Amino acid sequence: MQLYDTARQGVFEMETGPVVSLYSCGITPYDSAHLGHAFVYLTFDVLQRRLRDEGLETRCVRNVTDVDDDILRKARELGVHYLDLAAEEMAKFDRDMSILNLLPMYSEPRATGAIPEILTLIGQLLEKGHAYQVSGSVYFEVSTFERFGQVSHDSREEMIALAKQHGGNPDDPQKRDPLDFILWQPSLDDEPSWESRWGAGRPGWHIECSALALRDLGQTLDVHGGGRDLVFPHHECEAAQSESVTNVKFVKHWLHVGLVGLDGTKMSKSLGNLVFVDELAEVAEPAAVRVALLQQHYRYDWEWTNDILLRAQSRLSTWRSTLLSGRTNDVIDEVRAALDNDLDTPSALNAIDLAAQSGYVVGPAAALLGVTL
Repeated sequence: MQLYDTARQGVFEMETGPVVSLYSCGITPYDSAHLGHAFVYLTFDVLQRRLRDEGLETRCVRNVTDVDDDILRKARELGVHYLDLAAEEMAKFDRDMSILNLLPMYSEPRATGAIPEILTLIGQLLEKGHAYQVSGSVYFEVSTFERFGQVSHDSREEMIALAKQHGGNPDDPQKRDPLDFILWQPSLDDEPSWESRWGAGRPGWHIECSALALRDLGQTLDVHGGGRDLVFPHHECEAAQSESVTNVKFVKHWLHVGLVGLDGTKMSKSLGNLVFVDELAEVAEPAAVRVALLQQHYRYDWEWTNDILLRAQSRLSTWRSTLLSGRTNDVIDEVRAALDNDLDTPSALNAIDLAAQSGYVVGPAAALLGVTL
């Protein structure tokens, strides 16, 4: 299988053992997951299905960021406990993933369940000289990691701009460098707090995923990724802090998924220009929602329109017209070849279309894409 690797900036062959480790950054459950989130998790699902089709075992971890600035701010606004908010939103999320027919996760750990591992990791970074303390906060010092920038390849100016955009606070006067990032911070009075050697507080965002990935999958992951907007700062910082402790490559293959837009702008909770899986499932069958997403190549940004769903439903009707046919051909091998070419799901769908139009049975090929006819 060939996949585009963000860090190496090209398409490369995957090199794995019989057990393939995958880590997909999950949601922060403070609001409903939208189609952009679904597109990421569907991409990892298709990748798993093809790897399993090859006889490999996959272990896919998708974390839940149940403590960070966003969820605490939303819980404060609603006047509810942050874990109650997380539980409510995770129930909705699980329903949506079921609609899309996603495979169960190997593990779906929560950040609040890894506080001991987070504290250990921060302690190791301090002991190795990669972190420093200021007034109860602990920061990672990027100047101590010479490969900082290896994932994103962004310039320093671009990194600072992205850090501002994603809550990195480069203007924090306690930092030695604007790009240094928080590992541990004092909690506000109404925020959850855990005891540590550096004072009571809570973890930063990036350290949570490193701790969970290292704990559940080991020091080197075969595939790690998420939406393209996570390349910097999240995944850049993850790689830096993880490799600073382990001294080995953190990720063999960085996989990043394009952003989904609506009305000319990226879907965003802050803007409210969102489309939700459950809403689509009210006007079309679940299989059509899955096919609608598969019509886009995972690596590129795209715009949602209702026509996409109509085309998907039409495709399903054509495919189902072959269910009673006794004619078979090699379409499933064509689908495999398309998926092996950087998860080219649009080409896979086109191959099924051509076979169905010729009257060949396409059920097994559709099933490889997670679509039940």
